[in-house]
Amino acid sequence: MKKEDQRRKIKSLCACLDCADKPPRRHKRSWVWNQFFVLEEYTGNEPLYVGKLHSDVDKGEGKVKYVLTGEGATSIFTIDENTGDIHATKRLDREAQAYYTLQAQAINRLTNIPVEPRSEFVVKVQDINDNEPKFLDGPYMAGVPEMSPLGTMVVQVAATDADDPTYGNSARVVYSIVHGQPYFSVEPKTGVIRTALPNMDRETRDQYVLVIQAKDMVGQMGGLSGTTSVTVTLTDVNDNPPRFSHKSYQYTVLEVLPVKSVVARIKAADADIGSNAEMDYRIMDGDGPGMFNITTDEETQEGVITLQKPLDFETRNSFSLRVEATNRNIDSNFLSLGPFSDITSVRVTVEDVNEPPIFSSPLNKMVVSEDAKVGTSIGRVSAHDPDTSSSAIRNTDLDRFFNVDALSGVISTAKPLDREVNSVHNLTIWATESQDPAQIGKGIALITVLDINDNAPVFAIEYDTTLCENAMPGQLIRTISAVDKDEPLSGHRFYFTLDAPVAGNLNFTLRDNKDNTASILTKRGGFRRSEQPVYRLPVLITDSGSPALSSTNTLSVRVCECDSNGETLSCGAVAYTATGLSTGALLAILGCIITLLVMVLLIVTMRRRRKQPLILDEERDIRENIVRYDDEGGGEEDTEAFDMVTLRNLNIVRDPSVRRDVTPDTPTFFHYTSVSRPPYKSLPENVVFREFIWERLKDADVDPTAPPYDSLQTYAFEGSGSVAESLSSLESLSTDSDQNYDYLSNWGPRFKKLADLYGNSDSSGVFS
Repeated sequence: MKKEDQRRKIKSLCACLDCADKPPRRHKRSWVWNQFFVLEEYTGNEPLYVGKLHSDVDKGEGKVKYVLTGEGATSIFTIDENTGDIHATKRLDREAQAYYTLQAQAINRLTNIPVEPRSEFVVKVQDINDNEPKFLDGPYMAGVPEMSPLGTMVVQVAATDADDPTYGNSARVVYSIVHGQPYFSVEPKTGVIRTALPNMDRETRDQYVLVIQAKDMVGQMGGLSGTTSVTVTLTDVNDNPPRFSHKSYQYTVLEVLPVKSVVARIKAADADIGSNAEMDYRIMDGDGPGMFNITTDEETQEGVITLQKPLDFETRNSFSLRVEATNRNIDSNFLSLGPFSDITSVRVTVEDVNEPPIFSSPLNKMVVSEDAKVGTSIGRVSAHDPDTSSSAIRNTDLDRFFNVDALSGVISTAKPLDREVNSVHNLTIWATESQDPAQIGKGIALITVLDINDNAPVFAIEYDTTLCENAMPGQLIRTISAVDKDEPLSGHRFYFTLDAPVAGNLNFTLRDNKDNTASILTKRGGFRRSEQPVYRLPVLITDSGSPALSSTNTLSVRVCECDSNGETLSCGAVAYTATGLSTGALLAILGCIITLLVMVLLIVTMRRRRKQPLILDEERDIRENIVRYDDEGGGEEDTEAFDMVTLRNLNIVRDPSVRRDVTPDTPTFFHYTSVSRPPYKSLPENVVFREFIWERLKDADVDPTAPPYDSLQTYAFEGSGSVAESLSSLESLSTDSDQNYDYLSNWGPRFKKLADLYGNSDSSGVFS
C-alpha cells in the first residue's frame, strides 16, 4: 500500500508539472518504478500481488493496453492488460533466483501503437529463513598429539547457510558441541575446536567422536540447525619408555649351531607406536667378547641375538650377557618420564652334541589347503648323517595331524585340518642314525594351512541394545558389526539385511553402511514397555566368500524408560504389584519339594536292594564265640569246646552247595559238578589244609546268589609243615622235641603252671 500511494503521488506530481507548461506539447512521463519486492515461498491459494503499472494516458476508457515481457513473464508473472496489476502465479525461491528483470509497455488497444516508451524494472525476491546451515566439508577427521596442553587447536569446522546474509539473521550461524564434552570445546563464532582437558593419554583412549551443531538466527529460538561429526584421533608421542618383561632370560643352543644363526629373540615392551616405539639393542658386557651380536628386527622391534663364532661345549658351556634396549627417538618434552632404556640379563647354555644327523634345511616351510583330504602329500624333508649313509625320520606331532614317512621323509595329512583351530602347525622332526639310535638330529617343518570359506559371519560381540520409550522415528539405536573366523586375502566384506520374515516389520529398519557395519534405526515412535518390553530382531549377515556363507543373528532390543537427556532409567517389563508369594519364593519351595522326593526315592531303592549281612550275628555263629574260663584246659582230653572227631574227619562237611559263612536268604538254583578228589584223610596234612581252603574259595566263586562281599572264615584245623612247628598242645604227646624248659621256673609265679608242665620229664604223665 505504501508503494501504491508513493506511485500515485509521483503520477500526480508529473501531471501537475505537465499542466504548468504553456506550449501544447507532449512530455515523457515516468510511469514505473525501478523495482518491486515479492516474498519467497508464498503458500497462499491466490496469486501474489506484486504491484501496479499505470500511465497518465490511460483515462479509464479502455483504450490503453498494458503488456509485460522479460524473465518469467506469462510463466511466473502476469499483468492485467486493463488495470496494469502484476501478480506472481508461482511460489518463488530466492536461493534459486534472487531477482527478475521485466519490461512493461502501454499501447493503444485499437492501433497497437505504443502510447508510452518501453520501461524496464526489477522484481526482487525477498528472503525468509528457509535453509538450515550445512557443513559442506563434513564429516571431519582430525588429529591432535596426546598429552597436549589445555586449549590446543584441533580443527576448524565451517557451516554455510543459503539464506540472504544481507537480510536479517537468517544466515548468521553460531557453533556448539553436542557430543564430546568434557574432552573438547568449540568456539561459537569461528567453529575452532580445541582440547578441553590437558594430558589426554593415547594409550588409555586414542579416538573421540564429536558432534558439532551449527544454528542460524544467531542461535535464537526458531533458528534452523545442522550437525556434523568430527573424529579426533590422538596421535602418539614418545611418552613411554621400553621395559623388559623379565629381568633375566635363559636360552639353550647346540654346540653345532652354525655361525650367524639366531640364538634368541628378546623384546622390550613399549606402549607407544610407530617411530616412538623403535628401539636399539646393544650388548653392554658379557662372557666371550665377540661371541654374540644383537640387532633390531625392524618389523617386530625384537632384539635378535646371533652367533658370531663357533661354539665348543668342552671349552665353555654357558655365556652370560647384559643387554640394553633404548628408544631411538626420545622427545625432550618427556624426559621427566624416563629413562627411556632398560637392561636385562641373558644366559645362553650350550648343549653337547655328538655328530647327529643333519637336515638339509633346518626349517622347512610348507603350505596345505584347509580342505585337503587325509593322505595328501604336502612336502618332503631330508636329513643325512655325517657318519652313515642313512637315517630314519620320525615325527613328534603329538596330535598326529601329519604323518612322516620314515624312509622317504614325505609329509602327508593324517587328519582333517581346520585353519580356524590351528592355522600353523610346527612339527619337530627327528632323524636318528640307523647304526646308533642315540644320535638324533632335529628339523622343523612349519606347515601353514591355507584358508577356505567355511565359516559364516556372526556378530562381533553380544550386543546389549536399549531403546528409549521416547525415541523418535528414524533414530539410530545401534551400530552392529560382524566377525568371521576366515581370513580372505582380499579382506572381509559383509552384507547386512533383516531376515525375510521381519523385513517388512513396522518397528525397525536396517541400513547397511557399506563398511562392514550396519545401523539399526526405528521406523516409528511411541514404544511402550508395558506393550512389549523386548524386541528380537533377526539379522542376516552374509560374507563375500565363494561360496558365500551367511548366518542369522538375533539382536535383542530392550525398551527402557529414559530421561529427557536419553539416559536409561529402567528397562524390561513393567513390574506390577501383586499379593502372595514372589516368583523366587515359589521356585525355592518347588526346589525343596523336588529334593525331598529324590531323597525318598533313594531310600526306598536302597531298602529294596539291601540284604542280610554276610557274617552271622555273634550269638548265631558258634565259631566266633569267646569261651572264658579260669582253669587250665585238659589238652587233648578236653572235648567240651571242640569235637576232635569232626576236626579230623573233614569229609563230612563237604557240601559245596551251602555257604557256611552266610545265612542264605534265597534258594540257590546253580549247581556245579565237583571234580572227584580223594578223601581228605588220604592226603598229607600239608595238602589237606590247602585243599580245604581251595574248596571254600571255589564255593564262593561259583555261587551266583552271594555278592562279592569280604568275609571272614575261621577253621578249627591246624595243618603241619610249619618251620616253627605247631604251638598247640593238641599234639604234645607226639612231639619228640628234646627242648629244655627248665628256665620257665625262673620266670616267676605267673609261669609256675607252665614250668610244672614242661619243666621236667616226670610231668609227661599228665598227658597220658
